[in-house]
Amino acid sequence: MSIQTLYTAATGMTSMQTKLDVIANNLANINTTAFKKDRANFEDLFYRIESLPGAQDANGIFTPTGIEVGLGSRVQSTQTDYQQGDFQNTNRELDVLIEGEGFLQVIDPNSQQILYTRAGNLNINADGNLVTGSAQTGRLIEPAITIPQDATKIQIGSDGQVSVLQPGSPNLNQVGQLQLATFINPDGLLKLGENLYAQTDASNTPIIGNPGQDGLGVIRQNYLEASNVEPVRELIDLITTQRAFELNSQTVQAGDQMLQLIGNLRRF
Repeated sequence: MSIQTLYTAATGMTSMQTKLDVIANNLANINTTAFKKDRANFEDLFYRIESLPGAQDANGIFTPTGIEVGLGSRVQSTQTDYQQGDFQNTNRELDVLIEGEGFLQVIDPNSQQILYTRAGNLNINADGNLVTGSAQTGRLIEPAITIPQDATKIQIGSDGQVSVLQPGSPNLNQVGQLQLATFINPDGLLKLGENLYAQTDASNTPIIGNPGQDGLGVIRQNYLEASNVEPVRELIDLITTQRAFELNSQTVQAGDQMLQLIGNLRRF
């Protein structure tokens, strides 16, 4: 019956609406520091099987194919693309970029949970601690790093070593060490917003080390990582998603017309 057409096409429209939401979020974050774009993955739903392939007919011959009618599609998952974003030179000594794999670790002030981020726009709060984001609402870097009040220069090496220059000292003094964390399955991280990720059972526990060791990325001072959203590709996906939505809506109209014809049979 064509009534099934309406429900099947509706699943396609719902799937395309979700994909459109994903594209909209990607485009909205085109200027978000270290943002990683998402992709919607789809799967077909179960099938109404009217005839099994390989069944025997009246003559005992195995049929090469069967009759299987699909019942639509749904969103299987949204997958994050962790491809490196472009390098933006800011000439700001507290801006750092992770070249390669890894996340900075920060502490949530409410839950004391360790969270993860790739956004390296660091600041110093009123206590002299290194934080991510703004100095007022920023989250403390883990392990903690305190910058002396009289520091005249801050240097962050590619290995994550944080050193400062102080009056009366001709040499740089080390005050801390940035560490990075990687996951066996970064797609399993939970996105919290504010450029933050949380560990889940799917991501497994983090592997922590100094930058440049054991496959971890290195730190680049005076740079920030840009969003890896590609506007042209997103616009192409936007157009194809719109067309797919329109095609499903036309299928709904076709099914409705068939039902209308069936309903008018009593007039003949």
